[in-house]
Amino acid sequence: MTAPTRTRLAPEQRRTQLLDLGVRLLATRSLDELSIDVLAEEAGISRGLLYHYFGGKHAFHEAVVRHAADDLIAQTAPPEGGEPLERLLASVTAYVDYVVANHAGYQSLVKAAASGNDVLREIYEDARSALTGRIFTEDPWGDLIPDTPVNRLVVRGWSAMVEELVLAWVADPADVPRDRLLELVAGSLPALVESAGS
Repeated sequence: MTAPTRTRLAPEQRRTQLLDLGVRLLATRSLDELSIDVLAEEAGISRGLLYHYFGGKHAFHEAVVRHAADDLIAQTAPPEGGEPLERLLASVTAYVDYVVANHAGYQSLVKAAASGNDVLREIYEDARSALTGRIFTEDPWGDLIPDTPVNRLVVRGWSAMVEELVLAWVADPADVPRDRLLELVAGSLPALVESAGS
């Protein structure tokens, strides 16, 4: 029996393939558990090749987290058409689904951002800014939320609340149905903006 032939990939394709694998592995383990040895074994390549692409463990972790953050931003993009509140609900639904599917990795990203690692905190903040900023850029006429300094502050606080609610719900749903969580999360933003009165 002959061994399967490997397809030779261009360096950027191989790097992307390794990052995709890193993100998949991060879905079921913490960032600390995602070692170069684990990835090399899963990818069927040498540790040396991983060091060639990423330089070391910290650079590898940072690259995987950045790739995961980019995936989160892409997967939670609201649909192009529809009413603003429906689009917000679709985006929130995609966010909840992402956190459910990638719980360990997402939780480790949140912890890493709070741990003092400046690069991981920057990746986390960039992702949060992209997610909250799109509320205004995707609704340029302010049909759902007018773009004001107060509303930007409210949206930032809302996003922190959403993250905590979703992580707590994934850890222990406590008889709260998914649909109820989604209604609560999507409906709370217009209510907060209205109470801010801006």
